[in-house]
Amino acid sequence: MPTPTGPRITRRILLGISAGIAAYKSAQLARLLRQAGFEVRVVMTEGAQAFIAPLTLQALTGEAVRTSLLDPEAEAGMGHIELARWADLVLIAPATADLMARLAAGMADDLLTTLCLASDAEKVMAPAMNQAMWGHPATQRNARRLAEDGWRLLGPDNGDQACGDVGPGRMLEPEAIMDALLSMAPDAAPATPTAPREAEGLTVVITAGPTREPLDPVRYLSNHSSGKMGFALAAAAAALGARVRLISGPVTLPTPEGVERLDVETAREMHEVAQRLAGECDLFIGCAAVVDYRAEAAAEHKIKKVEGEEGLILRLVKNPDIIAAIAARPDRPYVVGFAAETRDLEAYARDKLTRKGLDMIVANDVSGTETGFGSDRNAALLLWRDGDEVGQVDLPPQPKSELALAVVRQALARLDAADTT
Repeated sequence: MPTPTGPRITRRILLGISAGIAAYKSAQLARLLRQAGFEVRVVMTEGAQAFIAPLTLQALTGEAVRTSLLDPEAEAGMGHIELARWADLVLIAPATADLMARLAAGMADDLLTTLCLASDAEKVMAPAMNQAMWGHPATQRNARRLAEDGWRLLGPDNGDQACGDVGPGRMLEPEAIMDALLSMAPDAAPATPTAPREAEGLTVVITAGPTREPLDPVRYLSNHSSGKMGFALAAAAAALGARVRLISGPVTLPTPEGVERLDVETAREMHEVAQRLAGECDLFIGCAAVVDYRAEAAAEHKIKKVEGEEGLILRLVKNPDIIAAIAARPDRPYVVGFAAETRDLEAYARDKLTRKGLDMIVANDVSGTETGFGSDRNAALLLWRDGDEVGQVDLPPQPKSELALAVVRQALARLDAADTT
């Protein structure tokens, strides 16, 4: 993807909506954009209007919604060219497989595709479609072509789909799209003071997402971690001026702007990369949901059901304890761990803080639907060692982007206090 020649302030967003069931999320996205202070104008394809009414978007943005290239009143003033020139950023959410194919081919057969060709604004899309359509070679080829043409793709996300399938293809949640837009350029949000560069000159290493431990060539052990919290932490640390190196398990999230990403699959791979980077950082945040056990030996071929046998016995062995190993290093950085619990949150967090030799721990309850795995909101209990005492603060439920900023700032404050004692 071409590198921008310089920063550009994004205040005017053209929101394109194409014909997917995820169009209902575009109303919330438009509301969030307006709340953040952006000017928003909406263009809808003909098919998108079958999923959400233009009047809804007009009410949310305060602007007339454009739906037709051949609108006589608008075209009297070359309306599509005017729209193309007006926008600082073109955001298409959802972007269907059909729209991606038409844009990749350079077609201009409706208002949305026409103004995309006519605009030199930054361009972002959030794909949304059935998992089989997303995985089809033609769609993947189109995605690569669009990236080469300068489009930035956000997602898609992995999970349940409206058709009943499960897999990659669902549109990112509006809050996650907002986080990604703001992380693309810290100065993009209008009427917002520049954030203090509290982490300038520091190097931060963060682990995020799940790990996968193979059982055979087609099956693995894993968990429900989406990686959203770890990626939000990386975006927050980068926005505060740190050099950020993100060790990510298998997730479908876009890399935050200014963050160096290293992808891994298994706990042992994550352990090896973490140990390699830990000696070169000031702050280490272990946010990944590392699978505790792996198969003693993964099967070379797919494990088959055996007629007459009602069960399968697997021998599992412990994976390395990544965060404890970092905390035990003689050249250790300031170490922050995470504790995802379903009960007795404070008791388990205090035990983990002491037992693993951490400097600080972020404990959250993942048993609920509002702040559990995959949610765009979270709450946390922060505990840290303060001499012989343990300090603590409760952070209430809030968007993960805001929670991440609070966590990073608290860690930086504790790191500064430790350096001055």
